[in-house]
Amino acid sequence: MYVADSRGTPAPAVTPEPQAVAPGTSPGRRAALAPTVLALGTVSLITDVSSEMVTAVLPLYLVAGLGLSPLGFGLLDGLYNGISALVRLTGGHLGDRLGRHKALAGLGYGLSALCKPLLLLAHTLPAIGAVLALDRTGKGLRTAPRDALISLAAAPEDRGRAFGVHRAMDTAGALIGPILAFLILRGAADGYDAVFTVSACVAALGVLVLVLFVPGRRTEPAPGTEPVSLRASLGLLGRRDLRRISACALLLGLCTVSDAFFFLLLQRATGIADRWFALLPLGTAAAFFLLALPLGRLADRIGRWRVFLGGHLALLLAYGLLLAGGTGPGHSTVLPYAVLLLHGGFYAATDGVLMAAAAGAVPEEHRGGGLALVQTGQALARFAASLGFGAAWTAWGPRPALAVAAVLLAVAAAACAVLRPADTTTAADTTTAPDTVPAGAGAD
Repeated sequence: MYVADSRGTPAPAVTPEPQAVAPGTSPGRRAALAPTVLALGTVSLITDVSSEMVTAVLPLYLVAGLGLSPLGFGLLDGLYNGISALVRLTGGHLGDRLGRHKALAGLGYGLSALCKPLLLLAHTLPAIGAVLALDRTGKGLRTAPRDALISLAAAPEDRGRAFGVHRAMDTAGALIGPILAFLILRGAADGYDAVFTVSACVAALGVLVLVLFVPGRRTEPAPGTEPVSLRASLGLLGRRDLRRISACALLLGLCTVSDAFFFLLLQRATGIADRWFALLPLGTAAAFFLLALPLGRLADRIGRWRVFLGGHLALLLAYGLLLAGGTGPGHSTVLPYAVLLLHGGFYAATDGVLMAAAAGAVPEEHRGGGLALVQTGQALARFAASLGFGAAWTAWGPRPALAVAAVLLAVAAAACAVLRPADTTTAADTTTAPDTVPAGAGAD
């Protein structure tokens, strides 16, 4: 693994010639990814193993183990998913203002790690709610600074690939976590406590890897300029490209059916037995894992906005297959695999690709805040979409609700194709060379 070497003297910047080739690479061969990206991918992989272990057993633990009512679980689920969206702006802004993205990311990972053993002590709704709120606060604090570190470490023309590798490693953890939780529940006498204990140990390992192997990169304001202010961070929406990216992410997010509803719709369309329902998220995660890097590379090559919109077209096709249901011989056999492949492809083409596109629309000193604005808008839009789809399902039934969502998604995708920002795939960028520290800056 890579040991942080940012305390050393950075090499002088060299202006690349038109046909320059990175040392140790042959012509036509891409340079290796920055060690920061691989180190952060490892941290995310380990942390996602820990988080998904808890996520996989939490509903059963709360409802069956503690006797929590469905309404109580619904309140906690909303809390679990809503708080991180609101805290992301704070994490992104503080990372920019202090110039310490690694420190903010470490604080976020540390808070989430602390929550795992606290679940062993929480046995009432208020206590569990407080623990989950703290956990989601940690996630919100770390997300934008972590993505800022990735964007700053990668060359502008390689950001799609960098985010693709990171998201693939992150998703590998999402695949391993539920399987590990399943094995622990089968083998341990005190299953839930054992899951929470192992999850806490794994989370602590993730924090340790971050501290030891992710280089610190402290950014300083230019001489004569004021530190990054909250007003300046919010003022980033005055930039046309970032405003368009944020608006498109929000508009498309409002038309995206949440994963929980999506898997319920898939089960209804195919008649999958209840005992296999828990494996459906693993199908999406597997497709995400396999496609994240290829689609990230494709985004660098043909344009990130094209791939981003293509991901939503894949989701629209998945909606169409669900509406078609199990008609036709053998259709219900193939349908789950096709729909899960499209669902995972949607995430692979949009999650990291959106961050790569947004990173090119904001200057380096505002990178965390700029990414947080896009992330927060999208997360809140998806939360509103979940509420709206649930209400539509209750009023009209699942198929009419999905048909309306599909029509709205098609209209939104067409609008975003017109509203598209400038292609920042190869645009000039103020980012310094990968894995170097600006002159006069110290390490975290």
